[in-house]
Amino acid sequence: MAEKRNGLKGWSAPYVYFSSNWVSRAGVVMATTGAILWFILLPVILRGFTGAPYAGILTFIALPTIFFGGLILIPVGILLRKRREHQRGLYPANFPPLDWKNPQVRYLLFFVAVTTVANVIIGSQLVYSGVNYTDSVTFCGQTCHTVMQPEYVTYRLSPHARVPCVECHIGPGASWFVRYKLSGLYQVYATVFNTYPRPIPVPVTNLRPARQTCEQCHWPARFEGNRLVVIPEYAEDEPNTLTKTVLLMHVGGGDGRGGIHGAHVGPGITIRYGSDPSRQKIHWVQYTDTTTGKTTLFVDQTTNPKSVNPATGRVMDCVDCHNMPSHIFHLAGDAMNDAMARGIIPPSLPYVKKEGLALLEAKYPSQRQAAREISAGLLAFYRQKYPATFAQQRTQIAHAAKGLVTIYDDNVFPKMHVTWGTYPNNLGHTNFPGCFRCHGTLHEASNPANIVPIDCSVCHDVLAVGEAKPKILTELGLAGSP
Repeated sequence: MAEKRNGLKGWSAPYVYFSSNWVSRAGVVMATTGAILWFILLPVILRGFTGAPYAGILTFIALPTIFFGGLILIPVGILLRKRREHQRGLYPANFPPLDWKNPQVRYLLFFVAVTTVANVIIGSQLVYSGVNYTDSVTFCGQTCHTVMQPEYVTYRLSPHARVPCVECHIGPGASWFVRYKLSGLYQVYATVFNTYPRPIPVPVTNLRPARQTCEQCHWPARFEGNRLVVIPEYAEDEPNTLTKTVLLMHVGGGDGRGGIHGAHVGPGITIRYGSDPSRQKIHWVQYTDTTTGKTTLFVDQTTNPKSVNPATGRVMDCVDCHNMPSHIFHLAGDAMNDAMARGIIPPSLPYVKKEGLALLEAKYPSQRQAAREISAGLLAFYRQKYPATFAQQRTQIAHAAKGLVTIYDDNVFPKMHVTWGTYPNNLGHTNFPGCFRCHGTLHEASNPANIVPIDCSVCHDVLAVGEAKPKILTELGLAGSP
């Protein structure tokens, strides 16, 4: 037993000796400073404060870096001094004896024991807080404010504004957590060295399957039935004439009772497809229904059916149609129709739709410049063309100008090269191909006469198209709806 203690003394004596160097001492100072700052900021850390992005960086990123950097420097300094003395031939033959009777040795061991326990407590708490901070909406959307500004702004206006980013982009489970954290390292590198793409591409290729994220909340088997949709549209004439289109959408459900969802995610149905990187041009679709045992391959006119390998295709899921559930970028016309229907832009102003569109769709170098020119442009129009309106409705004109600036700031981000239509919306087929990427475009490989169904009534019934006063709304008591 004595020999073992002597062996331990002999092993540990060089490290005690070599720990006396400026690098290790700097590490001790850094680790101690980190520990003191941790103690001072402990109330903030325990509260999980993430409201201010830069305060979060200091608290949850800079502080752990100082603390763990100091811990790393201590053994680095020991190894550097040991190597240096070996090279210079100064490595001592004998080291100062380590004896428990020596009070300095006891103090050293006591200090090491206490600091080790403290370091474990502080380190684990910092790691936990740091990971939580990097999972926060503040970190994802505001830390790199220029890069993620378009995504953050649209997220805050979306139906999922109260759902943390990681719930959809990572989801439950350790494997995807590790995968996304590793990919985040490259994103940090790209941000620091300004090599990130503009605009940020849609991450569908490496996005976790929607059935592992969306369906944690949304239940695909739920039968939604039919939904009434009223689409207001204001003309670009002087009175901004309002018309409405009314649709009865056959949403259905994934329980096998038909409708849009039943046809795409019903029991036993699997759809695979191949497309270009943007997913706006689909080359082939394989539709499999295990309940009937039938598999059908549809291709476009440029695709040889023999060249199709379904195993390489993407399995269709929610985001192939609902591709913008949390980051909705509107077109100028749609945004104006919505703002006018809600009174944000007063429809009573003559030609406000036409002039507003012209101002919104002009090119500006920055959002700040756009705000100045849009406001000035609308005021100048009414001052010159409609002086009486300008005098009598100055407040409404200012209100409309503010609404136009808000629309622009919510959808156009010049620094990131995001403008009107940069991100297509695949839900529907009004402004982008959407449904028509497959429907009415792809032909059955074994029988080219058959195409993916294009019958409008399969997805919706058209109850009114561009009518000033749709009869159906009057009958339903919704005549006054936007």
